[in-house]
Amino acid sequence: MPACPALLVAAPASGQGKTTVTAALARLHARQGRRVTVFKCGPDFLDPQIHAFASGRPCQNLDLGMCGEDDARWRLARAAAESDLILVEGVMGLFDGRPSAAYIAERFAIPVMALIDAGAMAQTFGAVAHGLATYRPALPFGGVLANRVASPRHAAMLQESLKPGMGWFGALPKSGDSLPERHLGLLQAAEIDDLASRLDKLADALAASATVDLPKAVNFTAAPPPALPPLLAGRRIAIARDAAYGFIYPANLETLFGLGAELRFFSPLAGDPLPECDAVWLPGGYPELHATALSANVGLWQALHAHVDAGKPLLAECGGMMSLFEEVVDKAGQTYRFAGLLPGRAVMQPRLAALGTQFADLPEGRLAGHTFHYSKSETPLSPLCRAVTAEGREGEAIFRRQRLTASYVHFYFPSQPQAAAALFGA
Repeated sequence: MPACPALLVAAPASGQGKTTVTAALARLHARQGRRVTVFKCGPDFLDPQIHAFASGRPCQNLDLGMCGEDDARWRLARAAAESDLILVEGVMGLFDGRPSAAYIAERFAIPVMALIDAGAMAQTFGAVAHGLATYRPALPFGGVLANRVASPRHAAMLQESLKPGMGWFGALPKSGDSLPERHLGLLQAAEIDDLASRLDKLADALAASATVDLPKAVNFTAAPPPALPPLLAGRRIAIARDAAYGFIYPANLETLFGLGAELRFFSPLAGDPLPECDAVWLPGGYPELHATALSANVGLWQALHAHVDAGKPLLAECGGMMSLFEEVVDKAGQTYRFAGLLPGRAVMQPRLAALGTQFADLPEGRLAGHTFHYSKSETPLSPLCRAVTAEGREGEAIFRRQRLTASYVHFYFPSQPQAAAALFGA
């Protein structure tokens, strides 16, 4: 049974600073020479990029709805055997969602550090902390960390408001070093030029004003990773990866590699040609923000046409699918020509168009995934099938042309590795 110090960083709500503090903790301990592995509750792509940069190690997702409990168990056990510290960033509020961050903390006995934005409160801080700690008696509650604190006197008031026995991790002062955001969340790590200095400043602030000792060790149930048959042995998969196509679960890459595939990365944004390959994966991202450069990459779109016409597999997810339509319309109403592999266009919307876990019953098998997008597709294509939500409602359309599969769903390959292998031509 591997044991490792572990902490789950949660909050009463979104916007309290969970990602910033988790990344700062990871940076602080990594600077001290510790092997830090960070997990992110939920299916997010952006926060894990920040945590991977801060810790120097890949950040995995813990989403029991999409990934499943068995997947979470063996990944935590592996991390415990390979790390000096495990940090888990919660999602939304501590008790929000099904399953919530609180459920994950209970299920794996990971102590919770509740981060509370105290910028506009004093003694009420103690009431909020008490509610979080006692709402579910089984929750392994470790204590609280105050964020956006105005002064040492303010910090003292907050600490004094806590009931006896409540753990106090300290206070973080108000700071202008929070991480920049856009419509899907934080900027991608590679887009923040001064990310290293921002994280160092945040880590320094933690070291100066908060308790940063290692938390207690947690015993994680030993669980070996699932055996993967070499269904993709000898197959070369070209994967777009840059600021326009950056939404890639590290677990998906692990799965493809474990299935025997040779992975070849290329950057459409940099004008890279399509590598010689047997299959292509266009992940999600922000093609609409780079539409001028991408629409000019005519050579890539021609190569993808030839690839599909030759009967080779192509998986396009969310932003990848947007890029395959004839046109993309950005938020300003500007229209750009794209690949034209699918008839129709993708149009950016002022509000979130879809969000949530979905399951797709493809001819290759069932794959779990997640959808989160601000665009809508307008196409005369009839879908091959539709995904369904966890509640059984109709979800995203999934389109197919020859061996091309396109959808707004970001698939989680470990949910059914054999189905993923079949999509790429096994």
